[in-house]
Amino acid sequence: MKRLFLGLAALSLSSCGYNRIQTYDENISAYQSQIEVQLQRRSDLIPNLVATVRGIATQEQEVFIAIADARARLGGAIQSGDMGQMAGANQALTGALGRLLVISEAYPELRSSENFRTLQDQLEGTENRISTARQDYNAAVREYNAFIRRFPSVLTAKAIGSEPREYFEVTSEEAREVPTVEF
Repeated sequence: MKRLFLGLAALSLSSCGYNRIQTYDENISAYQSQIEVQLQRRSDLIPNLVATVRGIATQEQEVFIAIADARARLGGAIQSGDMGQMAGANQALTGALGRLLVISEAYPELRSSENFRTLQDQLEGTENRISTARQDYNAAVREYNAFIRRFPSVLTAKAIGSEPREYFEVTSEEAREVPTVEF
């Protein structure tokens, strides 16, 4: 009788999902770290890009201030580890950078600068890395959230206090709209 009880207890524990919940949670943390690394890389590229543009387009002070503010906000969001805050700060920085790149279109000597082109290429590569990291993170969150909602793992998740994780996504309506460029 004791063996039967131990066998049933072992069987029920093996399907409780605790280890899978922990594995999924660690995957999410690893992907979140990748997003943070790429956002920080992007943030680190921006001062060089701004300095290059500022050397030619000195009258565009408003854009430079917006970029500095957005970059500071992104740095704070990365430090907080809050995915919603990071997504919002990322969107603000994307908007400010978009205005900076529009300015570059008005200055042919800037577009022909090797330093500017190199920085622009690095920024584009970083944007692609951020997009990939975001997709990987969201896929891991989707897998984790689905797992902790299914029976019998929902029982284990509730018992250990596992909560659904937040997606890294667009949070504002204006970020969903395609920007218009006017000269």
